[in-house]
Amino acid sequence: MKTIALVAHDGKKQDLLDWVKTHADFFADKALYATGTTGSLLAATLGKSVHCFASGPLGGDQQIGALIAEQQVDWLVFFWDPLSSQPHDPDVKALIRLAVVWNIPVACNRATADFIVHSTLLQQDYQRDVPDFNLYQNRFKSKG
Repeated sequence: MKTIALVAHDGKKQDLLDWVKTHADFFADKALYATGTTGSLLAATLGKSVHCFASGPLGGDQQIGALIAEQQVDWLVFFWDPLSSQPHDPDVKALIRLAVVWNIPVACNRATADFIVHSTLLQQDYQRDVPDFNLYQNRFKSKG
């Protein structure tokens, strides 16, 4: 089962809900994680369970980031608002950075999310390359 994390800033929540409604069948067999209010709105929209974390500014972005680092998320959908400043902007950047570090697909707007949903790779047992960070983690151990 694919696991998808969904996040949306306040100015993009309706866009995310509209997009999810359009692809409701796609989400039927997916495990969903979301931050705060976004998660409860998604659960109501889809009529299915969504694991809700704290809101983004209260640590929800970091909670999802931890799941990405533990390789428990297959895809991140983050409809962020580029026209509004966010008090937790460093957390937002950290979340997107972790998705890139761990090589999971990231959709930050509807067009990209549409491309991913309609990708033939989603219909396969796609095995993404998981980076091996052993050299990075051990770089100081040899200097001991």
